[in-house]
Amino acid sequence: MGKNIFILGLTDMQREELGTVRDAKNYQFHGLLDYHTLVAPDEYVFEDLLTGCREKLDAFPGTVDAIIAHWDFPTSVLAPILAAERGIPAPPLRSVLACEHKYWSRLAQQESVPDTVPRFASFDPFDDHALDSIGLEFPFWVKPVKSHSSQLGFEIGDAAAFHEAIAEIRERIGLVGHAFDEALRRVDLPEAVRGASGTTCLAEQVITGIQAAPEGTMFNGEFSVHGVFDMHKDATGHSFDRLDYPASTVPPEVQQRMIDITERYLRHVGFDNGCFNSEFMWDEKEDKLWLIEVNTRISQSHSDLFAKVDGMSNHEVAIDIALGTPPRMQRRHGSFGVAAKCIIPHYEDGIVTRVPSNEDIARVQKAVPETKVLIDVRPGDRLADLPNQDAYRYVLGTMYIGAEDIAQLEKHVDRALAELPFEFEPVPNQH
Repeated sequence: MGKNIFILGLTDMQREELGTVRDAKNYQFHGLLDYHTLVAPDEYVFEDLLTGCREKLDAFPGTVDAIIAHWDFPTSVLAPILAAERGIPAPPLRSVLACEHKYWSRLAQQESVPDTVPRFASFDPFDDHALDSIGLEFPFWVKPVKSHSSQLGFEIGDAAAFHEAIAEIRERIGLVGHAFDEALRRVDLPEAVRGASGTTCLAEQVITGIQAAPEGTMFNGEFSVHGVFDMHKDATGHSFDRLDYPASTVPPEVQQRMIDITERYLRHVGFDNGCFNSEFMWDEKEDKLWLIEVNTRISQSHSDLFAKVDGMSNHEVAIDIALGTPPRMQRRHGSFGVAAKCIIPHYEDGIVTRVPSNEDIARVQKAVPETKVLIDVRPGDRLADLPNQDAYRYVLGTMYIGAEDIAQLEKHVDRALAELPFEFEPVPNQH
């Protein structure tokens, strides 16, 4: 009998990637609640999700040997609660929430890595005079202390843009914020954070530069990094359009500084027995590093890229830690020198009338072997109704592509995007 490993919100693609780990034949992988319950809904009740997970685990006839989350809140918080109840290795809940809560995280960064923290302020989006209390010059970013992906994040250039953004935030912030408050009630909050509920917002200085992301593990107090990624922004500068592995836009010594800063911060918040990925901006001219955020899990966006370059996905280390064994990742045993995750974007609302056919996708895969193409829209979908989109573009799908080097990779990406046809019609005027 193999070990029983439960994955919150398990998808078909994750199940495929799990097959790349070293001892896959000795593991039984089980979904713990499904993607549509945990990731796709606009709103949920945290305690109801926790009860649903407990009931499924209690009813399971075998041993529960590991519990893993690869998605953002709520799965990132459900996993350590469930693991602690069953004596399974996982990070302390308080350390996870200290990273998830954007205001709490900034305060902890000020204490541990102050030179990397942009100017910031918390504010109540329901306060009609909130703008007066922020104290930052335009432009600045506003975002909830907790949201899905980059939802409800806006770059604010003037007072009119602030009030327009706040109107949308007020309408939707509670969809995640109320559930986040349920989770926050489970830990002792620092005094400075007690007034910053899940429906509080953060204003932050706009930072610029080259973006990169280390990913690694902390196991029984031992810190390790197994990869660094380039994060390329699109032409608007607001959203990512490509992740490359391994990173090449940032010098190795700057990558090491990112890694050292991440370790200092994670030790400060008491994080252990878990995986992480951190995001940084490097201002090359000033040789200045800005810490954007630290996520308390492997990035599933990285999984196929590790498999293409290293010959196994990062699920390997997540499983190792959840089973209480030292994490192991092999290096450079894959089929490619570099790999990328590429977003297929669209920048205007519309109704989808055509998506790439299986034949279109097969043609791309024949031209660029081992490419994965995932289409997220169907004919008839209105883009504005898609779940979990950021404020600046719609995601039609995702490609995972490997190549010998960056130059070949960029040619592959351009060719694949050109050969994946989408068509739209305008949204009818509504009166």
